[in-house]
Amino acid sequence: MNICLLILLFILMFSFIYETYENCQLNIYNKKLNICSQQPLTGFYRDGYCNTDKEDKGTHTVCAEMTKEFLNFTKENGNNLDSVVKPGEKWCLCAMRWQEALNNKVQPKVDLNATNLKTLQYNNIKDLEANAIKT
Repeated sequence: MNICLLILLFILMFSFIYETYENCQLNIYNKKLNICSQQPLTGFYRDGYCNTDKEDKGTHTVCAEMTKEFLNFTKENGNNLDSVVKPGEKWCLCAMRWQEALNNKVQPKVDLNATNLKTLQYNNIKDLEANAIKT
């Protein structure tokens, strides 16, 4: 077999494996990531999931149910979400913004099954669990 053909085959296989991995992200419990919201359509990639990768500089990984208090807090801190999300709706938040909100006691409740595993690089699982949406 031609070496160029082998290299091309390897590249195609690697690309498929990488794409599959990227599309199969996990939640904080190491299980398949649940959808956060399709109405409004959330996520860094506006696919409804709190998926992330190296392009997502804000790490939009926390699936949270918006509150008026949080929306006012984030607006006061430079990120006005009023045009895209309303109180009671879920939205993928930046992990650090959720932590700032926690520190200021205005954190929204979290959908743990739709919150990306990468969140744990920024937020304590006990804090997240203490602020879980009750199902």
